Amino acid sequence: MAGNPLGLKSLNHISLACRSLEKSCDFYQNVLGFFPIRRPGSFDFDGAWLFNHGVGIHLIQSEDPDNMPRVSHINPKDNHISFQCESMAAVEKMLKEMKIEYIKSRVEEGGIYVDQLFFHDPDGSMIEICNCDNLPVIPLADQHDMTRLVRSCSLLNCIKSCPEATAVASSSTTAQAVLLQMTVLQQQQLT
Repeated sequence: MAGNPLGLKSLNHISLACRSLEKSCDFYQNVLGFFPIRRPGSFDFDGAWLFNHGVGIHLIQSEDPDNMPRVSHINPKDNHISFQCESMAAVEKMLKEMKIEYIKSRVEEGGIYVDQLFFHDPDGSMIEICNCDNLPVIPLADQHDMTRLVRSCSLLNCIKSCPEATAVASSSTTAQAVLLQMTVLQQQQLT
């Protein structure tokens, strides 16, 4: 099934159960930069809503926090949520200063490098920080409408992988137009 059968628009929020609502709120606010937003008062369970980076984090206080599974080692293959950042070096420095245990990974694809840092929130949910926008989004075959796949990839790496984008970038007046045109050029390279 191709296209957008459910008419989805975007990711709204991620919901996470937590042992301590207070500790989790502190982590998501002071480590990841989320801010609290109003939560409907009609809920009959404790929780908190936070927002930033275009997505919500809904924290739910576990009814049985002592029996929540505990994760001890960091495994990048576990379920995780990933955030892109402006500077991997700055993130790593802050994690060290905050004494947050993490592991580093690097992926290479066609001369483009993606750096990753993995760590846990207070409840063991995996967090990844990366510069994944270095990799252009290239759909497989004709599975998607290219105009809907525009992602803010690194202009520098798009230009490296698609030299024609240099002329496009200099002639376009808005970043959105540049990204759309680069995506179309990438599609043309596939054919």
